[in-house]
Amino acid sequence: MPGGRLTLQDRRRIATGLAEGLGYGEIARGLGRPTSTVTREIGRNGGPSGYRAERAQHATAQRSRRSRTAPVPRRTVPVAVSRDRNPAVVAEFADQLAELLVHVGMPRMAARVLGCLYVTDEGSLTSGDLVQRLQVSPAAVSKAIGYLEGQALVHRERDERQRRERYVIGTDIWYRALLASAERNAMLAGITRHGAELLGPATPAGARMDDASALLERIGQDIVRSVRQWYEERGAVPS
Repeated sequence: MPGGRLTLQDRRRIATGLAEGLGYGEIARGLGRPTSTVTREIGRNGGPSGYRAERAQHATAQRSRRSRTAPVPRRTVPVAVSRDRNPAVVAEFADQLAELLVHVGMPRMAARVLGCLYVTDEGSLTSGDLVQRLQVSPAAVSKAIGYLEGQALVHRERDERQRRERYVIGTDIWYRALLASAERNAMLAGITRHGAELLGPATPAGARMDDASALLERIGQDIVRSVRQWYEERGAVPS
C-alpha cells in the first residue's frame, strides 16, 4: 500500500518501468510513491541497469534480518593480545583513521567510534567501553552508533552474561561502505536523469544533466562490479 514497504509486485513494476525506459518520477507515480522511495530502492539494489525485482526483495529481507538484535552465546572466547602491540601507537592509528573518515564525509564522532571499534581484535565494545576510551558522553556515543547502524557499518548484539548491549563492527565493513557510495551515485544519477527529462535533453542544461547521469551511473556500476569481483575471487561474497 502507498506509504508502506515495497512488495515484490511493486518491485516487479519498478523493474518493468526501467526496462521500458521510464524515468524514476514516472515509475513512482505509477506506484503512488514518492520519487525518493523509488530512487533509493533502485540505488541500493544494483542501479538502473542491474535492478532485479526478486534479488531486491531478497536483499531487503536480508538487511531486515541483520538489523534485529542477535543474542551473544554465554561462553565467550578469550581474545589474544599481542605483547608487541603498543596501546599508544594503536590509539594514534585509530585517530588517524577517524580523521580520514571525517575527510571523506563521515561525522566526526561516528568516525571516532568506528576507528575505535576497528582496531579492537574482538571488533566489539560496549557503550561504557567507548565512553571511557573516547572520553565522551553516553549520548554522544549513542548518536554516533545510530548513524553507523543506519549505514549498516555497525550492529548491536546482546551480551547476556554482562546484561548489556555490545556494538559490533562487521567483517564486511568496506564492502558495505563502497556499496553505500554506489547507492549515493545511483541516487544522484536518478535525480540528474529526472532533471534531464524536465529540462529536455536537447537543451544545454538538459544535456549537462544527461551527461552527469550517465557518468554517475557508470561509476556506481563500476564500484559494485569491482567490489563483488574482489569477494568472489576470495570465495566469500557478503549477503
